[in-house]
Amino acid sequence: MVPIAEAILSGELSASIEIIITNNGDAPIADKAKKYGIDFLFIDHKKKSRECFDKQISKKLLEKEVDLVLLIGFMRILSKSFISKWDKKVLNVHPSLLPKYAGGMNNSVHESVLKNKDAETGCTIHLVTAEVDEGPILVQKKCCVLEGDTVETLKKRVQKLEGEAFIQAIKSWGKNE
Repeated sequence: MVPIAEAILSGELSASIEIIITNNGDAPIADKAKKYGIDFLFIDHKKKSRECFDKQISKKLLEKEVDLVLLIGFMRILSKSFISKWDKKVLNVHPSLLPKYAGGMNNSVHESVLKNKDAETGCTIHLVTAEVDEGPILVQKKCCVLEGDTVETLKKRVQKLEGEAFIQAIKSWGKNE
């Protein structure tokens, strides 16, 4: 989120962040939202159906008149009804060069990259569809896997690429519709 917010502030990106929604009550993003003056909302998913949770998110997005939804660090599968309602308006970032390691999340992807001795990795921004990590790819950014890399060092490099990739995807979003 920070690279996107900074790109907006600098004028590089003509957009706005209307709200940040999380299902993690301890999410560090809350402090970042406050720093940038962005509305922040925690919605607890526990003891709720996926449909109920997604309806709460959708209601808030509609109230804020959101045009594009970015899934950044969002570790839940969205319901088919949510995906249908927000068709072609939800972008996800995946920490690999899809289709490689599709379905994997966070550190497990970086662990797999290192375990398999991949020469390169990166990130993918894709449209969200009902099939996990199978939506059309919009942007991919690559980096080399370095000798001595750890999950943490690799994750840090990939996350830098994620910010760049999201900015590129936002700039081109809607131009091909």
